[in-house]
Amino acid sequence: MFGATSLALALSLSMDSFAAALGRGAVQKRPAMSEALRVGFAFGACQLSMASIGWAVGTAFAGFVQAVDHWIAFGLLLLIGGTMIRNALAGEEDDDAAATRSGWLALLTVAVATSIDASAVGVGLAMADVDIAVTASLIGAVTFLMGFGGVMLGRAAGPLLGRRAELVGGLGLLAIGTKILVEHTLL
Repeated sequence: MFGATSLALALSLSMDSFAAALGRGAVQKRPAMSEALRVGFAFGACQLSMASIGWAVGTAFAGFVQAVDHWIAFGLLLLIGGTMIRNALAGEEDDDAAATRSGWLALLTVAVATSIDASAVGVGLAMADVDIAVTASLIGAVTFLMGFGGVMLGRAAGPLLGRRAELVGGLGLLAIGTKILVEHTLL
């Protein structure tokens, strides 16, 4: 499996990361190029790692991973998104909250939450005839580009949205979490 199929897989897995990066770029007053690189790196590294971990776990724990991954992702995104919405509706935000949300811990929380599906895909890849190093690297590289692009696009949209950007970003994270939950429980 390589070529168009691998690229389609990588693009599909990177969409949640793109949406989260878009919201992150819109919320920050003036995200620099370094912030876009940081977000792209975190999201890309998490996608690559989770796909590789899922592949390594393989079929031995497939039922367990698939049984709880959506709940973990939903909970993490609900926590971060809910905090963003609360801050937006309060109208003011203290510097500590902004620093926490823009720090590495918050970034990694969102990166892991949007990458959990990659672990389930990795389990599936263990049953396919793939070179996991190449496939996971492609997933990571595409997600890096989508995360970077999302922050830069969000940066352009942020001034247009003003304070509503945080509300939109929080709602976006809740939508991603809900989508993950619905896909795994109802479909």
